[in-house]
Amino acid sequence: MLPDRPGVVITGGGNGIGRAIAHRLVAAGARIVVSDLDADSAARVANEVGGLAVPGDAATEAGVRALVDAARDHLGKIDVFFANAGIARGHGAATEDDFEASWQVNVMAHVRAARALLPDWLERGEGRFVATASAAGLLMMLGSAPYTLSKHAAVAHAEWLSATYRHRGIVVQTLCPQGVRTAMLDDSGPAGDVTLKDTAITPEAVAETVYAALGDDRFLILPHPEVADYVQAKTADPDRWLGGMNRLQQRVEDLRPDF
Repeated sequence: MLPDRPGVVITGGGNGIGRAIAHRLVAAGARIVVSDLDADSAARVANEVGGLAVPGDAATEAGVRALVDAARDHLGKIDVFFANAGIARGHGAATEDDFEASWQVNVMAHVRAARALLPDWLERGEGRFVATASAAGLLMMLGSAPYTLSKHAAVAHAEWLSATYRHRGIVVQTLCPQGVRTAMLDDSGPAGDVTLKDTAITPEAVAETVYAALGDDRFLILPHPEVADYVQAKTADPDRWLGGMNRLQQRVEDLRPDF
């Protein structure tokens, strides 16, 4: 459960899921710090929710430290940290640069944020870390090896944090949506057209699921509940599941042979 008027930090808060979470939580009484690489977007959302904008690169050590310090100065203490910023780069096997950028933003940003937050949280005996991963972190994203691998790592990091610190008052959750109607979905190409767009939901719907999950501390936050069934099918019969994914890949290639 959240404390009254919690202090909340949201990276990638200038658009999409991050913006929707900011609006949902401020409606419930939260005090918000919005971080985004796009300074104008961060300022716009902070103005919308009466919060503080801290633009910058929350994937770097210096950027994370500056964000955490500014948020503590503004909020007094950080109760909830949403590691929400993410990128989707590269298709097929992709390039070294695609893998490196995905690793830094989708994984190491979470690692660095947790490292900055944990000493204070462990001393207080409370804190909440919510990592935005993806259903791709439990399953896969056809068309993008960097996205699939980095989101799996984001889920694994959240699992490790939860197993290591839950008895010391730290709540860790991971958000794993499928298609969400954001710019990232628009840029997902034929793989997104085949696998995501028909069941895509709004960022506001994701935010409602997140808000409900903050009340019961569930580890996996699944705005698309069917993802749990897909994970069970994958685990029960990996070969059958991979065969089904390959058939979807063939449908993608029918739309774009070079994909």
